[in-house]
Amino acid sequence: MHKNQYLIFSILFLFFFNTILTAQEKTMYPKNEFRGVWIATVVNIDWPKTATDNVEKEKADYLEILEAYKKLNYNAVIVQVRSVGDAIYPSEFAPWSRFLTGKEGLAPNPYYDTLAWMIEQAHNRGFEFHAWLNPYRATFDLNKNLLSPNHDLFKHPEWMIEYGGKYYYDPALPEVQAHLTKVVKEVVDKYDIDAIHFDDYFYPYAVPGKVFNDTASYKKYGSGLSLADWRRANVSNFVHAISNTIKESKPWVQFGISPFGVWRNKSQDPRGSETQSTSNYDDLYADPMLWMDQKWIDYILPQLYWSMNNPRASYSKLVKWWSENSNNTAVYIGHASYKIRGDGDKSWNYMTEIPTQIDFLRTFKNVSGSAYFSSKWFMGKNFDVVRHLEENQYKYPALPAAVPNLRHVIIDTPKLSEYNKDSIRYNFTFQSPLNTKVRYMVVYGGDHISKIDINDATKIVEKVTIKEVDGKITFAIAAGKLNLYKACAVTFIDYYANESAPTAIDLKKPFKNYIPAQPNENR
Repeated sequence: MHKNQYLIFSILFLFFFNTILTAQEKTMYPKNEFRGVWIATVVNIDWPKTATDNVEKEKADYLEILEAYKKLNYNAVIVQVRSVGDAIYPSEFAPWSRFLTGKEGLAPNPYYDTLAWMIEQAHNRGFEFHAWLNPYRATFDLNKNLLSPNHDLFKHPEWMIEYGGKYYYDPALPEVQAHLTKVVKEVVDKYDIDAIHFDDYFYPYAVPGKVFNDTASYKKYGSGLSLADWRRANVSNFVHAISNTIKESKPWVQFGISPFGVWRNKSQDPRGSETQSTSNYDDLYADPMLWMDQKWIDYILPQLYWSMNNPRASYSKLVKWWSENSNNTAVYIGHASYKIRGDGDKSWNYMTEIPTQIDFLRTFKNVSGSAYFSSKWFMGKNFDVVRHLEENQYKYPALPAAVPNLRHVIIDTPKLSEYNKDSIRYNFTFQSPLNTKVRYMVVYGGDHISKIDINDATKIVEKVTIKEVDGKITFAIAAGKLNLYKACAVTFIDYYANESAPTAIDLKKPFKNYIPAQPNENR
């Protein structure tokens, strides 16, 4: 081969090889991916560690959770703020939780608004905060002595149904639906949350030999429907009401539901999954397919708490099923980190089960993230799994993409007012945007202002929680993070999680009132 031809061939080979590597890297390390963790407060599963912890310890333990998952490049916390007709915040409609203060109805001492503080700390570290409520479960057991006189069980006993060792709100009663809607509205109105989150508890799971006695309500409100259809309608009407309430108050607040992992079995419905399991539709009277069709929810997060090839309910088959049958919502997958080395299914004995699940779900284009139940299982436990995720699947940060119902174009781009650096930090000042309510700014690194790929997760330097003061946004990045680059690009993330076009900055040129260049967005 002629020398020049060989040189051209070599250059082209390297170009295509690098292109393939870059594409593979973007698949391995997606820039946009939801990575959430459930923090359960009921019976002190995750936080607080005990109901008698003092405020200082509670705060320290919560920050420890945030720091552990920030290190793992997670970007959302799903915190249980109401579990059994109670609240971890001052509420007009529910007493303080005994799991927080040791006694139901007793406020923290020294007093602090627990939820407001938790949200602020999560946002400061770049996490979305999803407020998780259990609407229908009223108590965890039948011991009324543990309840506050202000609990709904005492104030409205006519709302309650005893079943399987617990009390539940009767989902059929209009008064219950109105009350629970007010509960949600209070949280949305008072707190700077990113989402309202419900889990899989709608009508309760079946307890052998027990009957959920809603006969009186069915006689009064059944309207000729079958019992099953009527119960599903009760849940769906409630979901619809919650959706409307959230969007009327704060349209950027998402409404997400994490249902049980099986909609229906194929034996019950030809559209169902190849599973042999309890189902949402037939056993819990929940119809996630309807909620998605009607655009009542912004994301669906089915709890696929099985191993890849479980014979009765296969994770791999169910990911495929939800991917193919979901619409109008973001689709995330719930993982059972609590089962690692602790389940009868021996697949969970292998360190690779969770990493394999992540790799598998990433092969489905419309599945865009994961959540894990629950936070304590990657803290002081399962070190090998944590290390593997840290070095592989979650090696780089990711940003949750805007959910389909909330996507729009941000017309503002960051306008730099001043930039300088010293041996410790790079200091930036931007003008506040005129048309955008900004939650974060994201900084990307690059070798030149024209060569910054903002779709490459490996180039994310930092996600900055911003504070606007006197029409300006000011923040600093540690020198150790930006010294690696000659240029950076900066974007806005609005409250809906949409990202703006970038603004590029030459890091070698400190300036004031500089008009920055626009980088190649690679979009």
